[in-house]
Amino acid sequence: MAGNSDPLSPRAKLAVTAGKAAAAVSRAAGRGSGSVIGGKVALRLDPDLLGRLAQHLDVILVSATNGKTTTTRLIAEALRAAGPVVSNALGANMPAGITSALAGGSDARYGVIEVDEKYLAGVARDTEPKAIALLNLSRDQLDRAAETRMLAEKWREGLAGTKAVVIANADDPLIVWAASSSANVVWVAAGQEWKDDAWSCPSCGGVLQRPGDEWVCAECGFRRPTPSWALNGDYVLDPHGAAWPIHLQLPGRANKANAATSAAVAATFGVPPQVALERMYQVQAVAGRYDVVTFQERQMRLLLAKNPAGWLETFSLIDPPPTPVILSVNARGADGTDTSWLWDVDYTRLAGHPICVIGDRKLDLAVRLEVAGLDFRVCADVDEAVRIAPPGRIETIANYTAFQDLRRRVGN
Repeated sequence: MAGNSDPLSPRAKLAVTAGKAAAAVSRAAGRGSGSVIGGKVALRLDPDLLGRLAQHLDVILVSATNGKTTTTRLIAEALRAAGPVVSNALGANMPAGITSALAGGSDARYGVIEVDEKYLAGVARDTEPKAIALLNLSRDQLDRAAETRMLAEKWREGLAGTKAVVIANADDPLIVWAASSSANVVWVAAGQEWKDDAWSCPSCGGVLQRPGDEWVCAECGFRRPTPSWALNGDYVLDPHGAAWPIHLQLPGRANKANAATSAAVAATFGVPPQVALERMYQVQAVAGRYDVVTFQERQMRLLLAKNPAGWLETFSLIDPPPTPVILSVNARGADGTDTSWLWDVDYTRLAGHPICVIGDRKLDLAVRLEVAGLDFRVCADVDEAVRIAPPGRIETIANYTAFQDLRRRVGN
């Protein structure tokens, strides 16, 4: 662990204090947690504050298109077996939000930090992490984050020469390409349900062949590396071949994959798989995701899906028909303003479900469902959707800002 012999300078202390004050004002005004505005104020006063706050921590960075908030939470729970942890648990994953989180971790040993894909290289440069977990890359917010191959290239360049242990998904060719510039990589067979961004070789542009669980480029030989950790059904296989059972309260195959990666990260810091996985069972929900709430005397499960890969995973864990489903889509700044991704989602998987559509872009979604041949109702808001929904627990799936709107309305 890095030493804490270099206390914060007066300027840094002033920046931290001002940031906390700004965050408190934001919370008092009902404008959210205040973590982003607090971080922005602090960084304005001390642009190097993020690095200073990370000096005494063993930092673990987590980045991906999907699953980074949940994986960050699972890793944090596992590492608490070895010492105090500070983490951006609410998902504020750009430099300002990360700075706010670390400002509250003066007594922590570990900093487990979720990082937005676009900012990974810069945050890694500032915080000098001991470990970096890379889960997946797929299309998301193309108006902001650009094409996935370009993002993988930026990661590859930014991580070249890093001293961190990189824990990376061997099943995602884009992740393998990005991580391969690093000297110390631990490969995890975490799976890849969504493959539509990974049919061409990121190294040469050739077509990838996918025999069984493997993948390989016939033109340049770029191939899936041999994993040392693997998800195998309800078990994590460690590098010695031992199988450790996964018991999670979080649903779905994707969260088992997140747990496998988290166990590999924890082992890097000396936490045994059995201990790490037992601690992960404590996680019931992540920033409201997977919560079951009661609204208008109806039970609703809240599910977040922000992009085609996320929707595909979510469809696999909802209750079967005739369970009612509410879909909500916005296209605000935090979502990405381009809704063309709706056409990449296979909504025919919802056949047989009574569907209600809400959100700022409910008409965009309605057109997509009409083309998919599904029966649905367009509703003014969640109140109307719940009122007309048939009996049974309602599965509610929303993208980022629509999910936040739902949480505020249904009291979670």
